[in-house]
Amino acid sequence: MISLSWTRPSSKQEASCLSRCRSFNYDAKYEGATRDTPLLESCKESLKKDGYFVNHAQVKIGSGHDAFLKGKQLLQNWGHFQLPWASVDANTPVIEGHKFCICSRELVAWLINPLQILYVDSKDSPFCPLSKAQTQTSAQQAAFAFGSGTLQGHLLAGEERFGIEWREDDSVWYEILSFSKPAHFLSAVGYPVVRFKQKLFTKQSTEKMVQAVANQASLPS
Repeated sequence: MISLSWTRPSSKQEASCLSRCRSFNYDAKYEGATRDTPLLESCKESLKKDGYFVNHAQVKIGSGHDAFLKGKQLLQNWGHFQLPWASVDANTPVIEGHKFCICSRELVAWLINPLQILYVDSKDSPFCPLSKAQTQTSAQQAAFAFGSGTLQGHLLAGEERFGIEWREDDSVWYEILSFSKPAHFLSAVGYPVVRFKQKLFTKQSTEKMVQAVANQASLPS
């Protein structure tokens, strides 16, 4: 059952939606597939064969330890998902097994789409940098990411992953990886619009992350 609201959904409406969602709505064999990034070619081919569209984007959002910590904090607080037309409650805990809603405005109504966090992966740097010079010469890879699967009642069927990676060259990257296909006749009929919205979200979310990290970096220490 699809959940709609004429105004931005309240926490009560979101809770009501989640209370009706008991299981994932996509193929069990793909649960957790986004954990491996980039996707193996064999996996991408299998997804394509089963009708899924794969969306993958990466953007550099800064450099160094502070940029990584800021990016990680933004993900944990859903800063990457605070857009005028699509959002997740910023107080939603990023914990494996937790259910949450994505609320998006479509024409005259808001859609409430339920998901559940499948996994949370974190790889911390083995050192704490003491200076800029140390960061430049001793940076070690660190990463934080989590993936979510769509539940019954979601217009789409699939999975999405958001991640932050601090690479050995000291650059920090934000990544979006997802695969999806229509799970309702509305999304099937309007799939070109769905694809457009996915691309729009990717563009606006990456821009938001770049700007947020840059603003943090410009603050006086």
